[in-house]
Amino acid sequence: MATEKEANDIEKPYDNNSETKGDFATGTSKDVDVAATFLATLDASVKETPISDKEAKTVLWKIDLAILPILAVSVIIAAVDKVVISNAAIYGMKADTNLSGSQYSWVGSIFYFGYLIFEYPAGYILQKLPVARVFAVTTLCWGILMMCTAATQNFGGLATVRFLMGMAESFIFPLCAIVTVMWWKNEEQPIRAAIYLSQGSSIFVGVISYGIGHAHTSIASWRLLFLVLGGFSVIWAGIVWTFLPDSPLTCWYMNDRQKYICLQRIRGNNTGVEEKDHVKWYQVRECLIDPRTWLLFVFSIAQNIPNGGLITFSAIIVSGLGFSTLNTTLLGIPTGIIATLWAWLMAWPAGKLKNARSLIIACANLVTIACAILMWKLPRSNQNGLLAAYYVFYTYWGPYCMAQTLYMSNTSGHSKKVTMGAVYFIGYCVGNIIGPQVFRDNDAPRYSHGYSGLLACLCVSIACVLAYGALCRTENRKRDREGAIYEPGEAFSDRTDKEKLDFRYVY
Repeated sequence: MATEKEANDIEKPYDNNSETKGDFATGTSKDVDVAATFLATLDASVKETPISDKEAKTVLWKIDLAILPILAVSVIIAAVDKVVISNAAIYGMKADTNLSGSQYSWVGSIFYFGYLIFEYPAGYILQKLPVARVFAVTTLCWGILMMCTAATQNFGGLATVRFLMGMAESFIFPLCAIVTVMWWKNEEQPIRAAIYLSQGSSIFVGVISYGIGHAHTSIASWRLLFLVLGGFSVIWAGIVWTFLPDSPLTCWYMNDRQKYICLQRIRGNNTGVEEKDHVKWYQVRECLIDPRTWLLFVFSIAQNIPNGGLITFSAIIVSGLGFSTLNTTLLGIPTGIIATLWAWLMAWPAGKLKNARSLIIACANLVTIACAILMWKLPRSNQNGLLAAYYVFYTYWGPYCMAQTLYMSNTSGHSKKVTMGAVYFIGYCVGNIIGPQVFRDNDAPRYSHGYSGLLACLCVSIACVLAYGALCRTENRKRDREGAIYEPGEAFSDRTDKEKLDFRYVY
């Protein structure tokens, strides 16, 4: 329960002459986070009443029911754009657009070139513009580009649309990360991230693809698939615009008391809410010279090489086991269920056990490694064994979800958070660019080189995340020895985790 003293402490100014510190109360600091400004002008009657457990739980339920579904559906719709290409391929897209040789692999990869090129510009835009409005506009762009894909006639058209789609979708994960740290406490983040980063797209695409496969229209099935799914995105953009607030402070369906409780809830994160006045380049530098940044970068590349390969080739791999086209679309549904349940299973201990996330991620990847070996070495005649190994291999997605919560919990300072998000998702792009190239047409249907490559990537992922955890543990012990110096205004300052002496890293 928050006391009046704790509430008032938030608004106390700094007393420091550093160029990156100042006085929240006057609003003249370069360090002012929007939460500090809100609290400085909030009516005293709102803050004087202690927060009851019932009030806190009510607000959490409101957040979960309003914000979490928006993130979850948005991620599913964004992922649909990538997953659907595999089903479109077996519905005739490759033949109708005259794709030859490695062109299909490049249609899968080029999406992430657009994503990669626009990743940092996307971060800069998020630094300057309201996050919810950016979210809605980019969702609209996904939908329009999905429908444009239905009109493509050749490799050039497909590559162009996919490249532009990658640029539009470069916002999605940084947006989700920013929204997550605005609304949920560190210990609440793993399960929420596991929910909204679910692989529901495989389920959604499987059901829609199966239905469209039975449709008898003058439009080719793969073109109809893009038109229908693009339409969902356009409708969803309007919902995001209406119901997703830019921050707890601008939420139209919460009163000032509830907004105040939202801020009190995340005060312990010590990461602030947002500060959009200008880019703080010292925070960018601090992020880029931190070895932990680059460990997560390499982890993101290695963990996403399997993602890029399977997104592009999943339906082709399954149909190569001898299943019909329609059955292949249905057999893709369990991959989403397994990936989602595994992420949820990992999230529970990650949120409950202190500093166990890195170890949980590493151990979870051992399951995926076992499946990579089975997919590589089992005889092609063992259809059921190969299909089972293929399904369970999708447990690779859970470790990636949990690793994202590491950087969300461990990065303070708005410019630093945006930069860390950009670096992490540049790794995501690089991994997904490489992934489709690991699976080559001349290696079908065994794809032995692909599976051995995935095995090597997972080993690199384990090494990186364990090294990240070790560095966080070492830094925490160092700070414990030196002693934390608590400054009351720190929680809602736009200062970095390195500057906040009482900050402790989650690992």
